[in-house]
Amino acid sequence: MSDIATSRSARRPWGLKWRSSVWFVTFGIATDLLVYSVIIPVVPFQLEKLRYNNVSGLTGWLLFAYSAGIVISTPLLAHLSEIYRSRWWPMMFGLVSLIGSSVMFMEAPNYLVMVIARIMQGISSSAVWIVGLALLCDTAPEQKIGQQLGLAMAGLSLGLVIAPPIGGALYDHFGFRAPFIFGIICAAADGIGRILVVERKDALKWGYDPAAAFISTGIQDGVQETSIPPPHSTLRNPDVGGEEKSSSTPTDTSCATPKLVTREVEANTSPAPIVEQPKVTLNPLGVLFALSKSSRALASILNTFIYGVVFTGLEPTLPLRMQAVWNFNPGQVGLAYVAAGIPPIFSSPLVGLYVDRHGAAWISLICLLFSLPWWLILIVRWHVGLFIASFAVAVFFMSGVVSPLTAELAAVARTIPGLGYAHIYGAFNFAYGIGCGVGPLMGGQASYSQIYDHVHQGWVAVCCITAGFVFVASVVSFCYTDEHPLLKRILNFKARRDSDEPTA
Repeated sequence: MSDIATSRSARRPWGLKWRSSVWFVTFGIATDLLVYSVIIPVVPFQLEKLRYNNVSGLTGWLLFAYSAGIVISTPLLAHLSEIYRSRWWPMMFGLVSLIGSSVMFMEAPNYLVMVIARIMQGISSSAVWIVGLALLCDTAPEQKIGQQLGLAMAGLSLGLVIAPPIGGALYDHFGFRAPFIFGIICAAADGIGRILVVERKDALKWGYDPAAAFISTGIQDGVQETSIPPPHSTLRNPDVGGEEKSSSTPTDTSCATPKLVTREVEANTSPAPIVEQPKVTLNPLGVLFALSKSSRALASILNTFIYGVVFTGLEPTLPLRMQAVWNFNPGQVGLAYVAAGIPPIFSSPLVGLYVDRHGAAWISLICLLFSLPWWLILIVRWHVGLFIASFAVAVFFMSGVVSPLTAELAAVARTIPGLGYAHIYGAFNFAYGIGCGVGPLMGGQASYSQIYDHVHQGWVAVCCITAGFVFVASVVSFCYTDEHPLLKRILNFKARRDSDEPTA
């Protein structure tokens, strides 16, 4: 008996339960955004210190370089992640690239090196977002994906909130290198977590399903639990000693109907492994063709692009606006970001929970419409409190849009054979990357920052352009979001009402 136990402990991964758990997989998005955002309030001032002219334009080019890294690396990373079915190596690649880009930016002797470092950081972001979100959807049960994506998106908001004030304070007290050293430390800590992650496909080999455990919390080991497989996967239990397993073990879980899986954890003999059969994977052109046929997917991708335009379009100009109107220094700019960024930490999880229960159609439209007027109120030059409050409310509702977008894309991935989560979040990342480039550098030299610098009432123009993009996103959401979009529901209701009316 002791020999069997020793053999099991030698083969069974240490800490399998918590290392493969949905909660452990969910958190980790914040680090990438923290390292990205830590320089937002300090780069314009550093460029001024280095005696560069046209600071807002140069800052916009740095943001464009970041988006270029995302766009260049996304298709390859998404494709390789689905072909080799491993999330671990791309995530570690992203971590190394993140640390390397931080060191390069910190020691950059000139602007060109800063641009190269920002491109590397965009490549890192591709790995974190594509592989991280795909790993989350691999692990989380289908009926809880919106909730978990909402929590992951809260990490996005958290990174955006805590990084700017930390970066501004560290820059004020310790100089330009201090924010990057802080980011490197956080990335190293995140790397430890990434090393420890056990993917669901590996946990299944030991008879443990983290998705089943997540939705069956409190049920003792050895009882039957509901398991939701990854999209279009087929799980089987191989014969043991030439005999079939009991009917409670699934032989095909490719459909969306929940199956029952028996978790064997405490048995004295090793459980029969649950093995994933090979699945058909689309090539990049096949992915593009498949997505082009889905109006639901195209709408989500377009609104992801708009989300990237809105947020990155303001990043080069917002610190300069606060400096010009209220004479803010980097530390004060960072504190303003905190005041404006705390509410969005709560919007993403709440919206994600709503999406799981009621779908994405109504909540997407509500978030977009409620954010729209506040982008225009930012024009008012009355009091800094009104400015920060308006920005906070606008960001609160706009950040709530991300959970429905990512949940919609996950739903699309489950309906198209050969389309994996890495593919669909590669499209998400690609659209966001293009938006990040168009925002700060829209139309070559007609960027937000160029508008701010060279157009009369430039800040008014920036805010109106932002509101225009949000309005377009609202129309797209109304027409195409969810399996049954609001426009389709209204038309069907009108058709039923007309058919029920008595004829003259």
